[in-house]
Amino acid sequence: MYEPIRTKSVHSMADDAGFPHRSREEELDIQLAGHLAALLAATDELRALAPDAGLDAAADRLAAQVARLRDGARPPRASVAAAIRPHGSTRGRDPQPHVAALHQRAHALAGRALVVAASRADTAAAILAAERMDAHADATRLVGAS
Repeated sequence: MYEPIRTKSVHSMADDAGFPHRSREEELDIQLAGHLAALLAATDELRALAPDAGLDAAADRLAAQVARLRDGARPPRASVAAAIRPHGSTRGRDPQPHVAALHQRAHALAGRALVVAASRADTAAAILAAERMDAHADATRLVGAS
């Protein structure tokens, strides 16, 4: 009924040796470092808008975890002195809505980091992400209540 193919296919697979390949663990490390670095950026922005010793300690712990995942490469940090002001200066305006939004964003980022850390079985990063989720959830409630 069907005749067998007699010629070689013109389609061939690409040579795998020419492409860099990463293991699943390496990919998860990269993803986790990215989520923690984004959380660190949000934490630094919160530190600039609403200085707090707890945020300072959390930022240092986040930076250490990102450096560990990136083989010692320290993440870029925003200085508190050069405060990041959204849409210009907040002078004369209430910064609370922006602080609440930042806490919500940080909570979401910590949640993403927690999921990746759990799938990677990285206990230290998972604990840190869970602590940050709790802290940002509490802060969101406090800022929203005031």
